[in-house]
Amino acid sequence: MPRSADTHCPYCALQCAMTLTPTDAATTPVSVAGRDFPTNRGGLCKKGWTSAELLRAPSRVGAPLVRGADGALHEASWDEALDLIATSLRGIRSEHGADAVGVFGGGGLTNEKAYLLGKFARLALGTSRIDYNGRYCMSSAAAAGNRAFGVDRGLPFPLEDLDGAETILLLGTNVAETMPPFIGHLAGAQAAGGLVVVDPRRTATARLTDDGKGLHVQPVPGTDLPLLLGLIHVVIAERLVDLDYVATRTVGFERVRRSVAAWWPERVQSVTGVAALTLKRLARRLASGRGTYILTGRGVEQHVDGTDTATAAINLALLLGLPGRVGSGYGTLTGQGNGQGGREHGQKCDQLPGYRKIVDPEARAHVARVWGVDPEDIPGPGVPAIELLKLLGRPGGVRALMVHGSNLVVSSPNVLDVRAGLGRLDLLVVCDFFLSETAALADVVLPITQWAEEEGTMTSLEGRVIRRRRALTAPDGVRDELWILHELAARLECTAAFDTDPETVFEELRLASEGGIADYSGIDYAMLDRGDAVYWPFPRGGTGTPRLFADRFAHPDGLARLVPVTVRDSARPTPSGDEITLITGRLLEHYQSGAQTRRVPELLAARPEAIASLHPATGLRLGIDDDDEVEVSNHRGVVRCRARLTPDIRPDAVFLPFHYGDDQAANLLTSDAVDPISAMPEFKTNVVGIRRVPAARPRRVAETGVHA
Repeated sequence: MPRSADTHCPYCALQCAMTLTPTDAATTPVSVAGRDFPTNRGGLCKKGWTSAELLRAPSRVGAPLVRGADGALHEASWDEALDLIATSLRGIRSEHGADAVGVFGGGGLTNEKAYLLGKFARLALGTSRIDYNGRYCMSSAAAAGNRAFGVDRGLPFPLEDLDGAETILLLGTNVAETMPPFIGHLAGAQAAGGLVVVDPRRTATARLTDDGKGLHVQPVPGTDLPLLLGLIHVVIAERLVDLDYVATRTVGFERVRRSVAAWWPERVQSVTGVAALTLKRLARRLASGRGTYILTGRGVEQHVDGTDTATAAINLALLLGLPGRVGSGYGTLTGQGNGQGGREHGQKCDQLPGYRKIVDPEARAHVARVWGVDPEDIPGPGVPAIELLKLLGRPGGVRALMVHGSNLVVSSPNVLDVRAGLGRLDLLVVCDFFLSETAALADVVLPITQWAEEEGTMTSLEGRVIRRRRALTAPDGVRDELWILHELAARLECTAAFDTDPETVFEELRLASEGGIADYSGIDYAMLDRGDAVYWPFPRGGTGTPRLFADRFAHPDGLARLVPVTVRDSARPTPSGDEITLITGRLLEHYQSGAQTRRVPELLAARPEAIASLHPATGLRLGIDDDDEVEVSNHRGVVRCRARLTPDIRPDAVFLPFHYGDDQAANLLTSDAVDPISAMPEFKTNVVGIRRVPAARPRRVAETGVHA
């Protein structure tokens, strides 16, 4: 058994460093200790400290499961399960074509798994229909970054750079709950009175601005774009623009100037509810010349106009001369553990390794050489996640789906439609640690290794590549996904290489990424094992790039694009009558769909069920008291939960966390309408009704946090 291992947390993209030491305990086989690292400085959140409890959880799947004629899942051998999958896939491809098979990946997979999954889809399956759950997280920020800067890296600077800032604007992110060690990097801005948090709720992050440490701006839900256009208007009108920077490092200023002319502060106030004087005060603070950073999160991006909203934030940063300048900058906060690396190496429907475009003939030729195939053997672009899910079981659509690292029936919008689509499939295969809500619907469940049982690499929110190290041996019936892909590729008679050794796969990834936007060719396991600070792009024979844009942006001419954006009144429906705006988001104790954290007793006990947070005035108007059972509903579905009255939310909104399943899944209510550029669904602002349930039924909390 391996001894003590230095690795990183299995949860968010902060990738806090930790040391795992094997123990004799049956339920917790390794002890967890925080390890000094620039992002977390030895600290961990509740999720990190309790992460080892999942390694031997009693509900862990310990052998392949196959659905029998009786409709139930039964244990099977690995040969039986893999032979069944391969036979079914061959039959479906023969009858319906290669694109009748779909693959849905995840932003928590290691770089090696993400890379090999994309290769497996395109060569072993021959399908174009692959996408991943990062479409729900980073796609709008990525689209905005690509069109403005020519590259998408969440933070184009090390997180430590924030330590010296005097002004930090956080838009739509609750880092105090989603990645608590992050808040240590906000101390300088707090001390200078310059922490600004934009959020319709008074979150734990918003409360960090109390006592003169900054400003909490609380706009009407869904009005972030008008707010940003108003800030740009003030910056231009009050001559706060860094004209030298704009003239030498950007193009498009005149078009942006004209596009914001109508967003004077008083008009912005009437739309957003943010006072005109507050808007002016904020614009002046951002332009004060002291170290300033603008950071966005999912709260402003998970919308049908999310790309334009993120673009407006970038425009503001460019006009102030922040990106690429020492002591200032713009960035977006990646959420999932490998949300950055997961979108760089081939899981996206339009992408090849190295963040190459799949329609680019040179990119196709390069990757084909590495894979040892003809470029014509690589399928063209597929369809993004929501469109892929709408094709499930439809004529000419997807008949079989393989799911890796995602819990679709909790994390996807318009959940009832997704459940129906999965039910129409001829074959659903899910790789997971536990019988998640999605795995429970599968025809075949394949049990896979957890983070402490595997080797590989991850890429943090800073674009820093780091090592995941094995601390203990996986249970006998569990397999690594690299092995699974290798075995299935062999059964499908694919002659391309599918190695099972992570380092060997990474060596191939290096070659495939070489010359691409996300170039990893100069990185190897040896430098990562030495603890070198390695940031992509890192070309062969070169050095890493901790700070992007110092001299030029990634467009051919080296200039950033200022892109005018406008408010679309039809972007989303507005509440009427007793309707209210639903906001969804995260809790400190849980992560993503809750498939892991709802199985940790301490975390489940702290947050055992979904709670609908309402303003007391809204409760009074609707006849709802604290702790009443309520139904939150719209034409898509109904969520039944308890109410919590709190002044920390606007009276025109209700908040639901999205970590729960079954009848408490917030995404029963969210729309699958998407941003036309990024294909990001509208998660954050949906119209709902809410009513008190007169006779509350008894509720029993199971281990998973699903109510019976």
